[in-house]
Amino acid sequence: MKHNTFAWIEIPVNDMARASKFYEKVFNVSLQQVDFGGMLMAWFPNAGEEATGATGTLIKQESYVPSMEGPMVYFYSKNVQNELDRVVGAGGEIYQEKTMISPDHGYMGVFIDSEGNRIALHSKE
Repeated sequence: MKHNTFAWIEIPVNDMARASKFYEKVFNVSLQQVDFGGMLMAWFPNAGEEATGATGTLIKQESYVPSMEGPMVYFYSKNVQNELDRVVGAGGEIYQEKTMISPDHGYMGVFIDSEGNRIALHSKE
């Protein structure tokens, strides 16, 4: 079975309600909230078996600490500017405006979410 390197992504949060509202607004999605005995999660939608890339969750648990210094997660986007335009209104801040990586590799942008995590976007246009 062929698959991409990443199977699952967990983004740490301090305030699940605030973080869920932020990501739902920025990405125009609904997150499914789940409580696993005190470990709170809000799952991002899964596009199905045939979709490329990984899915993931927001997670609130004492051993998960939001940070700008950890690994950077990239979300797929049709156009990075679409999500960047919603970040500030959702309670985040722009860290890096839409920037061309190269004509072959498209664009990226980076924001700081409502919890203090550095999160990136990638698009071809």
